[in-house]
Amino acid sequence: MKKRVVLALGGNALQKKGEATAEAQKKVANQVGEAVAELADKYEIIIAHGNGPQVGNILIHEEVAGTAEAPAMPLETAVAMSQGQIGYWLTQAINNAFMKRGRRAKVATVVSQVVVDKDDPAFKNPTKPIGQFYAEKEAKALARKNGWSVKEDAGRGWRRVVASPKPVDIVEKKAIQELVNDGVIVIAAGGGGIPVYRTKVLKRLKGVDAVIDKDFAAEKLAELVDADVFVSVTAVPNVYINYGTPDQSEIGRITAKEMDGLKKFGYFKAGSMLPKVEAAVAFAKKGGVGLITDIENLKEALAGKAGTIIHK
Repeated sequence: MKKRVVLALGGNALQKKGEATAEAQKKVANQVGEAVAELADKYEIIIAHGNGPQVGNILIHEEVAGTAEAPAMPLETAVAMSQGQIGYWLTQAINNAFMKRGRRAKVATVVSQVVVDKDDPAFKNPTKPIGQFYAEKEAKALARKNGWSVKEDAGRGWRRVVASPKPVDIVEKKAIQELVNDGVIVIAAGGGGIPVYRTKVLKRLKGVDAVIDKDFAAEKLAELVDADVFVSVTAVPNVYINYGTPDQSEIGRITAKEMDGLKKFGYFKAGSMLPKVEAAVAFAKKGGVGLITDIENLKEALAGKAGTIIHK
């Protein structure tokens, strides 16, 4: 029996050094394709991915080019657009990597809706910056016009901020499960998924402008499809204590309880390593294995020989 693995790729993992062209990001996707083709004989693979840089670019295009005749699309639709964009790059890269080995891949992207709670406290305190930077006066004018929340962003200018609620469910979970059972490599929950909620009376789905953290969405996906391993694929081979200082030390194999202890000491930064650690720990507490590593060490990490390995 193959182990079932969910890989959570960061959006910045595809956009190296700020290279925003499609061709530059396709080249990075090719590296992912090669890794997946190499692992496919041993593992059932589901890929989730971030979309931070990509959806930000889509929003800029939408806002700049929007007119009364062709209005800008809302954020939740831009997330869907980014799922198709990145899914296309990844499915093509995986197909090409298999063809190099004289094989054909079974791979598909599932445009995924992720259910959130409309009463999640995050909606009362939007914190996730998206889109372009504005001068303060322009940002506040746009906030009044469009009903946005805006905040100053680290001395770089003012930006729109949106809620980042926790994922509750994935609408397409059964379809994803069936595809994986049939031997398909599935790309799903891209960009944390399209945020939707269910209406209280008729339980109908409605999109909402928000951004779901891709690691939390990928961990929820791993839980729902009965995965054995959850991997947050990031830019570094391990999680570190005192990262970037002379006292830096890597974390190898560790329990979820021990990782919780380190988290309390503030070793992991919000918006960087913290959500990866929290997602991997959450999955380990449910009885799986949580890994954090980079794409270059992925194969060794899955074999238990590299990366940060978190277990119950």
